[in-house]
Amino acid sequence: MTDRKLRVMLVDDEALALKRLARLLGETGRVEIVAQETDPETALSLLSSAEWRERIDALFLDIQMPALNGFELLTRLDWRPLVIFTTAYDQYALRAFEVNSIDYLLKPVEQAQLERALGKLERLIGAAPAEAPAFRDVIAQLAEAMKSPQPGYPTRVASRSGERVRFIELSRITHFFAQDKLTYAATDEGKYAVDHTIAELENELDPQKFVRIHRAILLNADFVDEAHAWFGGRLVVRLRDAARTELTVARDRVRALKAILRF
Repeated sequence: MTDRKLRVMLVDDEALALKRLARLLGETGRVEIVAQETDPETALSLLSSAEWRERIDALFLDIQMPALNGFELLTRLDWRPLVIFTTAYDQYALRAFEVNSIDYLLKPVEQAQLERALGKLERLIGAAPAEAPAFRDVIAQLAEAMKSPQPGYPTRVASRSGERVRFIELSRITHFFAQDKLTYAATDEGKYAVDHTIAELENELDPQKFVRIHRAILLNADFVDEAHAWFGGRLVVRLRDAARTELTVARDRVRALKAILRF
């Protein structure tokens, strides 16, 4: 790897996400942004030309895009770029990460994540690529998986107390929280200990309903009644439960909650 900057192209249908990523990349001083595109079809047209094949070192590519998702875009190319996927969804990011020479950034992208990904890119440029057919097969499978119906999510969670196990409907749970090395499900009737960590629940439950708003809190977005700006870029949400519970949303989790609540 020479001392020149990495030449990259950014593709994301969300203009604000694209702008933020470009700003963060600029702050690293390690990257030259050759192009930015919000339309995946336009990006595909550019990347399909021999000229662009030589102009960029890597592609920062959003996975979830209308009409043409990130995996589909890659399957239509007759060459293999180095790719950093950007996504708000762990299930796709983790599967993409298993593919050799690919990395991912979970939204909202943080500077530390970005520096790690750029370091990997710098190591990979100039190295011998893995076999292209294997890469294309995996990408094609991921593209197809995104279009296929996903397995159903659980509707209940178990709470064990001694020899007794109680099954609680997820629709009644306002949020899960970790406290004193245990995890609890909160409902209007009380709290129930569950044998899962917050991270495990985040991976197992419907991501369109349950969103992590703090390292120790997984919120059921259906119960959010109000949201208020708070200090340091945080939010406070008030739930429509009997206690009118208020929960603080960590600054780095605000974007994910806004995406689900669409505000």
